[in-house]
Amino acid sequence: MIAGGFGLTILIGALLLILPASSAEGVWTGFLDALFTSTSAVCVTGLIVVDTAVYWSPFGKVVILLLIQVGGLGIMLFAALIGLALARRLSVRSRIITGAETKAEGVGDLRGLALGILATTLTIEAAVAAVLFVRFLTGYGYDVGRAAWHAVFHAVSSFNNAGFALYTDSLMGFVSDPWVCLPISAAIILGGLGFPVLRQLRRELRVPLHWTMNTRIMLAGTAVLLVGGTIYTALMEWDNAGTLGPLDPASRVLAAFFHSVQARTAGFNSVDIAQMHDETWLGTDVLMLIGGGPAGTAGGIKVTTFAVLFFIMWAELRGSSTVNVFGKRLSRAVHREAITVVLVAIGAVMAAVIAILAMTDLDLDRVLFEVVSAFGTVGMSAGITAALPDAAQIILILLMFLGRLGPLTLGTALAFRERPVAYELPKERPAIG
Repeated sequence: MIAGGFGLTILIGALLLILPASSAEGVWTGFLDALFTSTSAVCVTGLIVVDTAVYWSPFGKVVILLLIQVGGLGIMLFAALIGLALARRLSVRSRIITGAETKAEGVGDLRGLALGILATTLTIEAAVAAVLFVRFLTGYGYDVGRAAWHAVFHAVSSFNNAGFALYTDSLMGFVSDPWVCLPISAAIILGGLGFPVLRQLRRELRVPLHWTMNTRIMLAGTAVLLVGGTIYTALMEWDNAGTLGPLDPASRVLAAFFHSVQARTAGFNSVDIAQMHDETWLGTDVLMLIGGGPAGTAGGIKVTTFAVLFFIMWAELRGSSTVNVFGKRLSRAVHREAITVVLVAIGAVMAAVIAILAMTDLDLDRVLFEVVSAFGTVGMSAGITAALPDAAQIILILLMFLGRLGPLTLGTALAFRERPVAYELPKERPAIG
């Protein structure tokens, strides 16, 4: 149901973007370009094959904005909200499916959960839009209408970690402006934490002892990745004349922090990604693959998955029989889930890289960057997306779809039904390492 809902929404979005009303020149848009853009919007990625600022008409940009909002909220959650509005109640099946998508612990209070997520989303987006509106109006001379439109579009795009911008160079024109970069970064971070974390922080912000393992891992992991990504980017790019080099020291730190935030699945850029050093690309690949939090607007394998693997490794190196995280024992079922997600992710990325390398003459580093960006639903680009052949763009579409749904969700949808087994085979242990 979840996979089908996303697929149907993408198809509807593509059909709307094909229409002449969606293009600035009033012409029909090719199906692949429309499908790629719709997938990128619904999967809140931000990779583009046509210039968003120039190619699409106001109607087309509104369609993209709506697709971003629907995709960020989640198809089943959006359907639940529509059901609540029309029927004032949810069926048991609807509650179970919505709970699966939102990672809810039960199905009893999904009405309150759905309305809470909607309220959180609109509140954060409104707050960021208000700050951006004032800045665009007073700092850049925009008229009221243009300032409001740009503020709302980028607030929605940032909270949903979509990375779509109304400027040809993304946000490079604001590289030294903290009043634009920091509100957008805050929205991205909050969206990337995941709705379960935001919900608990809203209720129990002052009671850390009540925080779940998921909340603790997300807050600690996010802080470590943001600080580490900022330091790494600054060290690698400090003297690069094509990126941070021309900026003053304060602006370099801001740009490095902004890049670290974007690599967590947002996809805006305030410096030229194509001019970065290879080692910066590789570090960004790692951040993009990890992504943000589960049941939120971020992609990647998720911070929690990465943390679980780290704690499993740490326990094994210490010879511990159990994996303990923040004073709690980790369920063995979570071990298998984390390993499955990572192996599927690595397999999908490697298969896509090999396929695209076979059909193009591009370098490995650029192809790897583009593929990881698609799977992590990041949207950062080394500048090759639009030039890729149709088959390669289709591969990126499939990767964005897989990355947004998650390997476990899509794998469950495609797998055969579980069959009970009335016996167990004898154990045997192969040599490891």
